[in-house]
Amino acid sequence: CLVYQEQVMQIVRDLGGYTYGRSDLVRRAMGKKKMEVMQEERNNFIYGKTDENGNVEIAGCIRNGIPEEAGHRIFDDMVKFAEYAFNKSHAAAYAVLAYETAYLKTYYPAEFMAALMTSVMGEASQIAKYIRNCNEMGIKVLPPDINRSGKKFTVSDGKIRFGLLAVKNVGEGMIDEVIKAREEKGDFKDFFDFINNVDIHQINKKAVESLIKAGAFDSLGASRAQLLAVYEKQIEAAQNTAKKNIEGQLSLFQDFSGSIGNVMGDRVLPPVNEFPPEMLLSMEKEMLGLYITGHPLEQYRNAIERVSGTNTEILAHGEDTGEIYDGMQVVISGMITSKKTLITKTNKRMGFIQLEDFYGSVEVIVFQNRYEEAAPLFDSDQPVVVKGRLSMKEEEMPKIVAENISLLDRNIPERKENAAVRGNSLSREERKSDKPVVLRISAERDEASAFRDIKMILTDFPGTIPVIIISERSGRKFRADKSMYVDGSDALIGTLRAYEFIGEDVQ
Repeated sequence: CLVYQEQVMQIVRDLGGYTYGRSDLVRRAMGKKKMEVMQEERNNFIYGKTDENGNVEIAGCIRNGIPEEAGHRIFDDMVKFAEYAFNKSHAAAYAVLAYETAYLKTYYPAEFMAALMTSVMGEASQIAKYIRNCNEMGIKVLPPDINRSGKKFTVSDGKIRFGLLAVKNVGEGMIDEVIKAREEKGDFKDFFDFINNVDIHQINKKAVESLIKAGAFDSLGASRAQLLAVYEKQIEAAQNTAKKNIEGQLSLFQDFSGSIGNVMGDRVLPPVNEFPPEMLLSMEKEMLGLYITGHPLEQYRNAIERVSGTNTEILAHGEDTGEIYDGMQVVISGMITSKKTLITKTNKRMGFIQLEDFYGSVEVIVFQNRYEEAAPLFDSDQPVVVKGRLSMKEEEMPKIVAENISLLDRNIPERKENAAVRGNSLSREERKSDKPVVLRISAERDEASAFRDIKMILTDFPGTIPVIIISERSGRKFRADKSMYVDGSDALIGTLRAYEFIGEDVQ
C-alpha cells in the first residue's frame, strides 16, 4: 500500500533497477502530476532500457525476474497513487497543520471561523460559504456595526461580527479613525455624533454611503432611507467648518470645551419611509457581496428545494466528489441577476445570464433556439427554473446550457396522496406498505445517461421504499437494488419530476 512518494522511488529502484537519480525524476513527475511522463516510464520500468551500444541503463522488471503482468499491475497502482501522492515531509507538515486547525475549530470554533473569513476578505463567494458553515455550527454571524465592528471579523459572546474592511469603498484609514474615536470618546450615540467625533479629513462620502447601505448605522436608531437623505449635506457642513478653522483661533461654532458643537444645524432626520425589505437586502449584497440579514429567495425556499435537483455549491465542488459530470442533465432554481445578449452570425439573438441561488451564482447559456421564448423572463423579478445540461471545462466553473427556462411555481402542492410521495412524513403505523416509486425513461432519452442521473438522485434520498424503472424504448422493467431504495420524501419526488423521470401518477 503506497503511502509516500519515497516508496515509489524504492519500488522503481528495487524492481525496475532505476538509479537513485532517475527514481527521483519519477517522484518529481508524480509531484507535478505529469501523467504523460509517468506513462513514458512504464516501458522503462517493465522492459528496461539500453543505450545505443546495447548497454543496460535500466534493467526493468522482466530482467529482474518479475512477471510482465505483475509489473503492469504495480505500475498501474503507482499511476493511481500519483493523483494524490505527497512526499513524507510534505505529508507530515500537512498532518501537523490539520491537527492544529482541527484543534482550534473544535475548541475555539467562533474564533477559528472569524479568522478563516478574515483570510478571504474581499472574496464574497468564499465568505458566503463560511457563513453557511457557521450556521451549520450554530454560530451567528452579525452584520457590520459602526459601534461594534473592528477592522476584521471579530468575536463577541460567541458570535462573529462582520469586519468594516469587508465593506466596499471603506479604507483602512477611515476605519482606524472610527476605532480611535470610539476608544477616546465612547460609542456614537447617533449619526450626527459620528460626524462630530470622527476626523472629518478621514471621511469621504462614498465610504459613508457604503456603510449606510451595508447597515452599519442601523443600531443608531435611524433608517437607511433617512441617513441616505442627509449624509452628504452633513459631511459637507462638517468639512466646510474644518476649512474655516484656523489653528490658534476659535471657530464661531466652537464651544469652550474645544469640540465642534452642532455644526450641522438641527439634528433632525427627515420623515421619509424606509426602503422595502428587498431593496435593503439588495443594498447589503451590493456593499458586502452577500446577504447577511436575509435572502430574497427565502420566501421561495420550499418550492426551490422541491423542484431543484442541484445548486451552485454542488456545481462548484461536485466534480471533485463525482456528483456532476460534463453533459449531465440538471435542474436548478434561482433568480436572474444579470444578462448579456449577443447577435449570432445568422442574425439571431442568444444570451448569457447569471442565475443566483442561496449559495452562489452560475452562468446559463441560452442559445438562439431557446432565447425568444425565454427572453421575457430575463427581466422578471420572480425566480425561475432552468433545465439544461452541464458544460464543463478545466479550470472553469461549470456552465449550464439551457434547454428550458420557466417561472418557479411557489405554490407547488405537498402531494400527500400516497405513501410513496409522503415518505418520512408518515408514521410507521400509517405507512402499512411501501408502494414502489415508478420511474420512466422516455424513448427519446439516452438510456445510459438517464441511469446515471437516476442513480445520482436515488442515492441522495436513502430509505426503505422500492424503486421500479421502466425503459420506454426497450420496454424493459428494472427493480433497483436495495442500496438504492428511497425515503419517498417531497424533495425526492420533486427532483424526479424536475428531471422528468416521473409523471403525475407515481403509483
